Amino acid sequence: QVQLVESGGGLVQAGGSLRLSCVASGPTSSIYTMAWFRQAPGKEREFVAAIRWNGGTTYYADSVKGRFTVSGDNAKKTVYLQMNALRPEDTAVYYCATRGPASVSVYDRRSYSYWGQGTQVTVSS
Repeated sequence: QVQLVESGGGLVQAGGSLRLSCVASGPTSSIYTMAWFRQAPGKEREFVAAIRWNGGTTYYADSVKGRFTVSGDNAKKTVYLQMNALRPEDTAVYYCATRGPASVSVYDRRSYSYWGQGTQVTVSS
Protein backbone atom coordinates (compact mmCIF):
# COMPACT_ATOMS: atom_id res chain seq x y z
CA GLN A 1 0.00 0.00 0.00
CA VAL A 2 1.06 3.56 -0.63
CA GLN A 3 1.74 5.45 2.58
CA LEU A 4 1.47 9.22 2.82
CA VAL A 5 2.87 11.47 5.51
CA GLU A 6 1.98 15.16 5.62
CA SER A 7 3.86 17.91 7.43
CA GLY A 8 4.07 21.67 7.60
CA GLY A 9 0.79 22.61 9.22
CA GLY A 10 0.54 25.12 12.05
CA LEU A 11 -0.90 28.38 13.32
CA VAL A 12 -0.51 31.50 11.21
CA GLN A 13 -2.07 34.94 11.11
CA ALA A 14 -4.32 35.99 8.28
CA GLY A 15 -2.27 37.07 5.30
CA GLY A 16 0.56 34.74 6.21
CA SER A 17 1.98 31.71 4.43
CA LEU A 18 2.56 28.04 5.06
CA ARG A 19 4.06 25.24 2.99
CA LEU A 20 2.71 21.73 3.35
CA SER A 21 4.61 18.65 2.27
CA CYS A 22 3.46 15.10 1.61
CA VAL A 23 5.89 12.25 1.16
CA ALA A 24 4.77 9.01 -0.47
CA SER A 25 6.31 5.61 0.12
CA GLY A 26 5.54 2.07 -0.95
CA PRO A 27 4.48 1.17 -4.51
CA THR A 28 4.67 4.75 -5.72
CA SER A 29 4.86 3.72 -9.38
CA SER A 30 1.11 3.28 -9.14
CA ILE A 31 0.61 7.00 -8.46
CA TYR A 32 -0.74 9.10 -11.32
CA THR A 33 -2.20 12.01 -9.40
CA MET A 34 -1.50 13.52 -6.00
CA ALA A 35 -3.95 15.90 -4.43
CA TRP A 36 -4.70 17.98 -1.39
CA PHE A 37 -8.09 18.06 0.28
CA ARG A 38 -9.20 19.82 3.42
CA GLN A 39 -11.90 19.39 6.00
CA ALA A 40 -13.12 22.06 8.38
CA PRO A 41 -15.14 21.20 11.50
CA GLY A 42 -18.71 20.31 10.61
CA LYS A 43 -18.03 20.41 6.88
CA GLU A 44 -17.39 17.84 4.18
CA ARG A 45 -13.91 17.14 2.92
CA GLU A 46 -13.29 19.34 -0.11
CA PHE A 47 -10.84 19.42 -2.98
CA VAL A 48 -8.04 22.00 -2.79
CA ALA A 49 -5.46 21.20 -5.48
CA ALA A 50 -3.97 18.35 -7.47
CA ILE A 51 -1.06 17.59 -9.76
CA ARG A 52 -0.58 14.86 -12.34
CA TRP A 53 2.85 13.27 -12.19
CA ASN A 54 2.91 12.75 -15.96
CA GLY A 55 3.07 16.21 -17.46
CA GLY A 56 2.62 18.18 -14.26
CA THR A 57 -0.87 19.47 -15.01
CA THR A 58 -2.29 21.24 -11.97
CA TYR A 59 -5.84 21.80 -10.78
CA TYR A 60 -7.21 24.17 -8.15
CA ALA A 61 -10.42 24.86 -6.34
CA ASP A 62 -11.78 28.31 -7.16
CA SER A 63 -11.44 29.34 -3.53
CA VAL A 64 -7.64 28.97 -3.58
CA LYS A 65 -6.73 29.98 -7.13
CA GLY A 66 -4.08 32.68 -7.16
CA ARG A 67 -3.15 32.03 -3.52
CA PHE A 68 -2.12 28.36 -3.39
CA THR A 69 0.40 26.55 -5.57
CA VAL A 70 0.75 22.77 -5.84
CA SER A 71 4.02 21.29 -7.03
CA GLY A 72 5.77 17.96 -6.98
CA ASP A 73 9.17 16.35 -6.92
CA ASN A 74 8.87 12.95 -8.55
CA ALA A 75 12.36 11.86 -7.53
CA LYS A 76 11.51 12.51 -3.89
CA LYS A 77 7.92 11.26 -4.27
CA THR A 78 6.84 14.46 -2.58
CA VAL A 79 4.05 16.91 -3.29
CA TYR A 80 3.95 20.42 -1.86
CA LEU A 81 1.22 22.95 -1.24
CA GLN A 82 2.44 26.52 -0.94
CA MET A 83 -0.29 28.57 0.70
CA ASN A 84 -0.09 32.35 0.58
CA ALA A 85 -2.47 35.10 1.63
CA LEU A 86 -4.11 32.73 4.07
CA ARG A 87 -7.58 33.52 5.37
CA PRO A 88 -9.42 32.34 8.49
CA GLU A 89 -11.72 30.32 6.22
CA ASP A 90 -8.69 28.26 5.13
CA THR A 91 -8.59 26.77 8.63
CA ALA A 92 -8.97 23.00 8.32
CA VAL A 93 -7.20 19.69 8.48
CA TYR A 94 -5.36 19.25 5.19
CA TYR A 95 -5.05 15.78 3.71
CA CYS A 96 -2.81 14.42 0.99
CA ALA A 97 -4.28 11.77 -1.31
CA THR A 98 -3.20 9.73 -4.31
CA ARG A 99 -4.80 7.73 -7.06
CA GLY A 100 -3.80 5.67 -10.07
CA PRO A 101 -5.08 6.14 -13.61
CA ALA A 102 -8.74 7.10 -13.57
CA SER A 103 -11.27 8.70 -15.84
CA VAL A 104 -13.14 10.27 -12.96
CA SER A 105 -12.56 13.95 -12.31
CA VAL A 106 -9.57 14.80 -10.11
CA TYR A 107 -11.98 16.84 -7.98
CA ASP A 108 -13.86 13.70 -6.88
CA ARG A 109 -12.50 12.56 -3.51
CA ARG A 110 -14.05 9.12 -4.01
CA SER A 111 -11.54 8.41 -6.76
CA TYR A 112 -8.56 8.58 -4.42
CA SER A 113 -7.25 5.33 -3.01
CA TYR A 114 -4.78 6.40 -0.36
CA TRP A 115 -4.91 9.16 2.23
CA GLY A 116 -2.54 10.63 4.77
CA GLN A 117 -3.39 11.30 8.40
CA GLY A 118 -3.78 15.03 7.86
CA THR A 119 -2.10 18.14 9.18
CA GLN A 120 -3.88 20.98 10.96
CA VAL A 121 -3.78 24.49 9.50
CA THR A 122 -5.19 27.27 11.66
CA VAL A 123 -5.44 30.84 10.42
CA SER A 124 -6.17 33.48 13.02
CA SER A 125 -7.87 36.76 12.19
